Amino acid sequence: MDRHVKKIVGKMAKEAIEHTPEPIKEKVKDFVVDKAKEKVVEHIQDKANGFTEKLEHGQEKFADKVHDKAVEAKEKTQDVLLTAREKLGKVVEAGRELQEKVSTSHNHDDKRKVKGANTIKRVSNIKTSKDIKGATKIKSYEKIKS
Repeated sequence: MDRHVKKIVGKMAKEAIEHTPEPIKEKVKDFVVDKAKEKVVEHIQDKANGFTEKLEHGQEKFADKVHDKAVEAKEKTQDVLLTAREKLGKVVEAGRELQEKVSTSHNHDDKRKVKGANTIKRVSNIKTSKDIKGATKIKSYEKIKS
């Protein structure tokens, strides 16, 4: 029934257009052209708005992904730095312990070791007759403070 009504309305419109005067036809054509232009402009604006919304949504998704990746990279870097810090702390502690062991064993070795050639006084270190105080350098009983 719907088709039948459309057909009848279409025929009536054609009949009305055929019997209308020319100036009215021109006005109707101008009106229809203006309405068609408005519809095209609205359609293009709707498409542009949809595209803009999609672009904004895509930018937000991309920004979220970048932020998430940056947070993840920051966490990984902090983990690596913490493990390196812990390992370095262990190495430093082991170095201190080794140094302490070496220094304590070195102190004990000095007492037990036989003196070497460089610890024995040399001939140049032995006092000569020139180094012995003379009679003029010896304090007399008057110069001694009481």
